[in-house]
Amino acid sequence: MRTLLSAVAIGVGITLILSLVNVSAGMLGDVEDRSRGTGADIMIRPSDSSLISTSIGTMLEKIVEPVRAQPHVTLATPSLVEQVGPLDSVAGINLDEFNRLSGGFHYLEGGPFKKPDGAIPSDGVYDLVLDEVEAKGQHAHPGQIITQGRKWHVTGIVESGKMSRMFTDLATLQDIYGAPGKISVIWVKVDDPANIDSVEDSLKKLLPDYHIYSMDELTSLLTADNIPILKRFTYVVIGIAGVIGFLFVFLSMYTAVLERTREIGILKALGASPGYILDMLLRETVLLAIGGAIAGILMSYGSKALMDRFVPNMPMVIVKSWWKWAFLIALAGSLIGALGPGLKAARQDAIEALSYD
Repeated sequence: MRTLLSAVAIGVGITLILSLVNVSAGMLGDVEDRSRGTGADIMIRPSDSSLISTSIGTMLEKIVEPVRAQPHVTLATPSLVEQVGPLDSVAGINLDEFNRLSGGFHYLEGGPFKKPDGAIPSDGVYDLVLDEVEAKGQHAHPGQIITQGRKWHVTGIVESGKMSRMFTDLATLQDIYGAPGKISVIWVKVDDPANIDSVEDSLKKLLPDYHIYSMDELTSLLTADNIPILKRFTYVVIGIAGVIGFLFVFLSMYTAVLERTREIGILKALGASPGYILDMLLRETVLLAIGGAIAGILMSYGSKALMDRFVPNMPMVIVKSWWKWAFLIALAGSLIGALGPGLKAARQDAIEALSYD
């Protein structure tokens, strides 16, 4: 039972590491898929925006016109993104332009939001379209009223994969959040993929103080190493998992040495060397580490199932390339934890060990 609990404890630490890596990869992959799902070739954002967030309305909408006037630009449309919760944001779009850019929404239920033409609805509840992931998390259907920062009337459910999880009219969102004429990002469509680089260069000259990325550049940057806060958080969780594994293995092996004091004395009386005793305990530790790593990998599938069920807007993907690191982390923490008790066992005097009760 002690050995089983030790292996499970190591597995819990490994699950922490793998779950964080899986969530990071899933969310970054989701951002990449939804960015590409816009159908845009180039993204323009303000200089004070972060790599994975466009939730800031500091650009003036009037700069869209000079962008549209650039050679080889067939379409440029703005959007405003406003945060309405820790993980949720609403995107304001010009629906007709966005449909031309992305190929249009595929409605699973209901239909598009209706532009209020500048008039505030009598009940103060504006229309909202949800993607299928957000709708699942909200248990929402067309016709319902949901609360996301404020009350919204759900008009439709669409397939996920197009920029955001919640959509409303751009002018509506600007009015709600007191940001008239402000936008977060401009999506640009080019007439020919061969012209993307030249259009990007011309836009950088036109807007030198803005972040301008082609979709290929943007997706290449969406890695944990390029997001400092995520990188530091990963290191912290790995450290915690390593400490958990170390403490449980240390306690397990220390207890094992105490329980086997007479057995170790018998082995030494029969001629077993300190190296043999240490080797025996370390081999047991390696088996513990392997069992713990396997348990951690299996439990990471369980954590993915739980996340998919209860937090669908935080997607997880199984990153198998991290399994080897899971084994190495489990092995290192276990061996360090077992080294002290192993040395204690190897140094035991045979006579005192045989008299131990």
